[in-house]
Amino acid sequence: MLPSNQISLATKYLVDDLPGARQIGTRLYGILVKIDSGEPVSEMARAFLLANNLHCLHALVEGSTDFDTFALKAGDERAHRMDTAKIAASEAANKEARLKAERAAASAEIFSDPHYQRRQESKQLKRRFDLGYIEREHYPRAMRLLQSLAKGKRLRPEDVVWLQAAGDECWTAAVAAAWHLVEAEVLTAAWRASNDPWDAINASSHWRKGGHPELALSLTEDALAANPTSSPKIRSALATTRGAALRAVGRCIEAKALGEEAHALVPNDYRPCTLLGAVLIELGELNAGHEWFVKAEQRGAAKAAVDQDIRTLLACASYTDRERIRAFLLNQDPLRFAWLRSKRVLTNKSAQLR
Repeated sequence: MLPSNQISLATKYLVDDLPGARQIGTRLYGILVKIDSGEPVSEMARAFLLANNLHCLHALVEGSTDFDTFALKAGDERAHRMDTAKIAASEAANKEARLKAERAAASAEIFSDPHYQRRQESKQLKRRFDLGYIEREHYPRAMRLLQSLAKGKRLRPEDVVWLQAAGDECWTAAVAAAWHLVEAEVLTAAWRASNDPWDAINASSHWRKGGHPELALSLTEDALAANPTSSPKIRSALATTRGAALRAVGRCIEAKALGEEAHALVPNDYRPCTLLGAVLIELGELNAGHEWFVKAEQRGAAKAAVDQDIRTLLACASYTDRERIRAFLLNQDPLRFAWLRSKRVLTNKSAQLR
C-alpha cells in the first residue's frame, strides 16, 4: 500500500490517474514534491510537463494561474485524459482481439492443411516408435506400415521382413514390441474362436516378447486346461512357451521344471533345451546351462538364435553376473563364443528386439 502522502499529493494536483504521480523516484513525483514545497522547478521539468500534456500543472508552475483556477481546469484535463486512455485501451484490446482471431484463423488453416497433418502424424509416429533418420527411399513405405501398426492392424509377413531388414532404422524395440502385441491380440482371438493350441502357443510367445508375460501365463494356463489329451508335441510346446513366460517374470524354478517336462515329452526338440540353458545360467548353474545350449544346437537350433538368447540373458544380468558368464563361456569354447570378447555394452534393447 502506498503512503498517504504519496496518494494525497497526486490527488491534490489532480494527476492521481497517472501511476508516475504516486511512485517515489519518478520524474513526475519529484516535480510534484517541488511544486508543493515551493521549490523552483527547472526548465527541463517544465518541458516534461508540456510534453506529457499536463498544461494546467505547467500553468501553475509558471504562475499564470492560481490554484483554484488550476483545480477547476485540471479536473477537466484529468477527465479528458482518462477518457482518452479508456479509448486507447479499448482500441488496443480490439486490435489484440483482431490479431488473435487472425492468428487463430491462420493456425486453423495450417492445421487443416493435409501436408501439415501428414508431417505431424509422421513426427508422432517417429516419437512413438523411437525412430531416428529414415532413408528417403524407405520413408513412404515405413510410414505407411507404422501407421497400420499404430492402429493395431496386422502386417503382412513380407512387410515385417522388410522392416526387420532395415535394422535400427525401422525395426526399433518399440516397433518390435508393437508388432508382437498386434500378433498376440490376433492369435489370442483366433485361439478363442478355434481352440487351436498352436494359436495359443504362438500368441503366448508374442505376449512375452511384447512385454506382457503375465498375459502369456494366463493364456497358456487356459490352453493347457483345454487340451489335456493333446499330442506330446503340443504339450511340449505349451510347456516351453509357458516356461519362457515364467522365466520372464522371475519364476525360474518353475520355468526349469516346465523345461524339463517339455524335453521329456519331445527329447529331440531344441526349444526346451534353449529354455533350460537360459534358465540354468540365470540360476547360476553355468556348466549345466552351457550343456543345454550345446544340446539345443545338436538338435537343430541355429547358432545365431542361441547367441541371441545369450545376448538377451546378458542384457538383463547385473554387471558382475554378465562378466562371470562371459568369462565362463569364453573358457568353455573360445572360438564358438569369440563374439563375447567384444566389450560392446549390452543393453535391454537387445532383449526387447527378440
